[in-house]
Amino acid sequence: MKQKLLALLLAGMVLLASGCGGNTPNSSASNNSGSAADGGVENDQLENSGSTNTTPENPAPAEPEPDPRQEAIDGLLGDMTLAEKVGQMFFVRCPDVSQAEKVSEYHLGGYLLFGRDFEDSAGEWLTEEAFTDTIASYQAAAEIPLLIGVDEEGGTVARATRNPNLFAAKRKSPQAVYAQGGLEAIREDTRTINEGLLSYGINVNFAPVADVSTNSADFIYDRTLGQDAAATAEYVAAAVEEMGAVGIGSVLKHFPGYGSNSDTHTGVAVDSRPYDQFLSQDFLPFQAGIDAGAGCVLVNHNVVESMDGTLPASLSPEVHRILRQELGFTGVTLTDDLAMDAVEAYAEDGSVAVLAVLAGNDMIVTTDFEEQIPLVIAAVESGAIDEAVIDQAVSRVLGWKYDLGLLG
Repeated sequence: MKQKLLALLLAGMVLLASGCGGNTPNSSASNNSGSAADGGVENDQLENSGSTNTTPENPAPAEPEPDPRQEAIDGLLGDMTLAEKVGQMFFVRCPDVSQAEKVSEYHLGGYLLFGRDFEDSAGEWLTEEAFTDTIASYQAAAEIPLLIGVDEEGGTVARATRNPNLFAAKRKSPQAVYAQGGLEAIREDTRTINEGLLSYGINVNFAPVADVSTNSADFIYDRTLGQDAAATAEYVAAAVEEMGAVGIGSVLKHFPGYGSNSDTHTGVAVDSRPYDQFLSQDFLPFQAGIDAGAGCVLVNHNVVESMDGTLPASLSPEVHRILRQELGFTGVTLTDDLAMDAVEAYAEDGSVAVLAVLAGNDMIVTTDFEEQIPLVIAAVESGAIDEAVIDQAVSRVLGWKYDLGLLG
């Protein structure tokens, strides 16, 4: 009690001093005490009033710095119609006609280029000037800059480097490059190829392949490093780091890991491996790529029984939960091509893209975007898809575009 009385006496002396016009070093504390007293603050709060002192020795908390990335995302998202939002979620195979017109009509998020897109109508390789002019025409038609992607893994899957007007030689497979010079050769090859792609207007490379395969009989083997999980993880991390340094977007594929499964282009593949095998092997390269800063993960169409025995991974909410929560991925999730045979039977009304959105995909790769986009819009309008889900996905897409320097 005596201590409290003493504290009150001291507080009173401070108030008297300030009332006499004394401009003491503790005048800011006395002002705080006065306002607190006016509000009927408890005595013990008066004792601790010094903790809110805003003198130079104890300044007020600074206002948080604005986040230009988030401001850019929010500014764009706030002005977009539903059709514009949904269009941004489609990273579609570049159509063979009216490419620029369809960019603006469907508000597309990106174009994925295949072999024919590096040729003219007569099947001849495009010159460097003709190719870059074509890509520039797509970008000119886009209100929000496009992601322009290509599968340039090397070896059996090499689209751009087959054009001798753009590259001196077709890109070698990761296995061949690794055999020649290990990780240092991988880094040099990755840097050189992706610098070239970026110079021609391609800002996303659907690589590296993060699948683990050491068996030459596996469907996916030729596209992998052909090494164990640890070596593949080192390869993926190195590739992602080099692509990031160049400024081109990387896409880890094909989550959660292809293993020895059959080709999902031609039918359903069921993966019966135990979950522990994914934890100890298949997830390691994906985790390494995520930790290295990969902006996108592509999800395959395998039915992985240990995660979801009823839906392909690309359409499975549980597989996407694992990617987000167990591996901590916060970037863009992307489907494998929804026009592939492995997924066509899962949507009776044809709206497989609706299932893909509900599963948690931020972007959808497909050929039939002209049919799928209206179905997704209709699902939002009917309430089958919450528009907040669309907003979250588009925010990630815009964030990736910002990170790639497209929203400057």
